[in-house]
Amino acid sequence: MTSNGRFMAAARALIDEIERTQLPAIAAAAEVCADAIAAGGFAHLFGTGHSRIPIEEMFPRYGSYPGFNPIGELSMTFHTQVAGANGQRQAMFIERVEGLADVILSNFHVLDTDAMVVFSAGGTTAVPIEMAMAARARGLAVVAVTSVAHSMASRSGHSSGTRLLDHADIVIDLCTPVGDAMVPIDGVDTPVGPGSTVANAVIVNELKVQTAEHLAGRGLLPPVLTSSAVVGADRSRELFEAAYGEHARRLGRELAGPEPVPGAPAVVERPAP
Repeated sequence: MTSNGRFMAAARALIDEIERTQLPAIAAAAEVCADAIAAGGFAHLFGTGHSRIPIEEMFPRYGSYPGFNPIGELSMTFHTQVAGANGQRQAMFIERVEGLADVILSNFHVLDTDAMVVFSAGGTTAVPIEMAMAARARGLAVVAVTSVAHSMASRSGHSSGTRLLDHADIVIDLCTPVGDAMVPIDGVDTPVGPGSTVANAVIVNELKVQTAEHLAGRGLLPPVLTSSAVVGADRSRELFEAAYGEHARRLGRELAGPEPVPGAPAVVERPAP
């Protein structure tokens, strides 16, 4: 039996379900993100595994703007080398290591007016769970984007027994099924065609647009990355430079310097040649 658009049909149904059930949560998250960006800080974005896709979809790319800070650790998101060095076994091991999220977030002097959006389709691995916990402990509003059905059907991989959705102020449900894959194949006991990538792309762009509307209404929308085909080469280049510069300015404010080592000299003198 040929597919005949079966994944496309499943994807359309998934998008319809997100629209039917998740717009209030997305609207609440957009207000949180707009408040963080308007305050001069960030709505930070974090995801491991294939949940790196939505954080890159949010910023930087055409039609996006500064104020969203993608935090993607290559050790947990680099998937092209499946086996060998930098392989999938290592990435899947690392995202289960407790304590790592706090180390990652310690690189930033986050503001208590910032927000954190954590993406995890499964919602049960240690690093995304602890990123939400660490952000909350620092006073940030936390948004979880996860599959509620899959999360609740799965055992937590964290020693607390909790899931990502247990540590969020707002939960946006991907509406994907248990196991993510959406299309059964005759004679095969395992479905194919994961839905979370489609769901994540729809959710982050709806969130991006609604946040932009809030910021524009306040006169605070940062420069939007725009193609030269739309605004001409000079204006496009101007917008890119302005957007990158604004992102760098915000990031420079929040990047943490190294902690001083007790007893170490403040400056290390280089020996004379």
